[in-house]
Amino acid sequence: MTETAKIKPVRKAVFPVAGLGTRFLPATKAIPKEMLPVVDRPLIQYAVDEAREAGIEQLVFVTGRGKTAIVEHFDTAYELEATMSGRGKSLDVLDATRIQPGNLVTVRQQVPMGLGHAIWCARAVIGNEPFAIFLPDELMIGKPGCMKQMVDAYNQVGGNVISVLEVPREEVSSYGVIAPGAVDGNLTEVTGLVEKPKVEVAPSNLIISGRYILQPEVLQVLETQEKGAGGEIQLTDAMAQMIGKQPFHAVTFDGKRYDCGSKVGFVEATLALALEREDMGEEVRAMAKRLLGV
Repeated sequence: MTETAKIKPVRKAVFPVAGLGTRFLPATKAIPKEMLPVVDRPLIQYAVDEAREAGIEQLVFVTGRGKTAIVEHFDTAYELEATMSGRGKSLDVLDATRIQPGNLVTVRQQVPMGLGHAIWCARAVIGNEPFAIFLPDELMIGKPGCMKQMVDAYNQVGGNVISVLEVPREEVSSYGVIAPGAVDGNLTEVTGLVEKPKVEVAPSNLIISGRYILQPEVLQVLETQEKGAGGEIQLTDAMAQMIGKQPFHAVTFDGKRYDCGSKVGFVEATLALALEREDMGEEVRAMAKRLLGV
């Protein structure tokens, strides 16, 4: 049996969506931040579409109190669809919001203890399979999508794969950064992970960018891991323990990343995607020029 034949396919993806979204208050007082629209699609929809493109079959939402709207978004809205059909309107716009029964699972993160803890909460659904992780705050736009690029790489090398992006070196102290090893095209061996290093000691300018493919053994590490930075259970700390025990690579994403966890990044994403739309791009461009007085 070849090494490639031993690689288990990535069928499941975890979406940590239990956060309170305090940066976007008061908008997020009653609406999950993942449901805020970038143009006309909720942020979570972009991540789900990316997962489906990559062949992900089962979506696991790690939710908290007040997050039911996320699940309802992917449910059948009988009254809405019946009304639209009765008025002769196409239902095509709702196609992406339909997830087959059994393909969407929710688990609760009852206490906000960090990203690592959120992933650990999904352990019963993940089981003994490799799994993907999507941070919906990070909107990744590319053709193919970020996770599809990662899955293609994973099918060649197996192990653990994370997405990285190059940033100006003076910005690395705001992110998790990889220590790079051998490089093969857009694939880089990961020899270490450093969370928010000082610029002068950062091992590279390649930052972790919100997409992961991890082996189930990381859940065993999270089981007993103590709290790290910010008093939370950090996923980066658990991943660092997998280096040297399993293959660990980074894929440099060929596309654009928008930090929708910040207000400025959210506005940037909305403007950038609107400008690319055939149905509104020219109008938005003209509007922007008018507002800027150019």
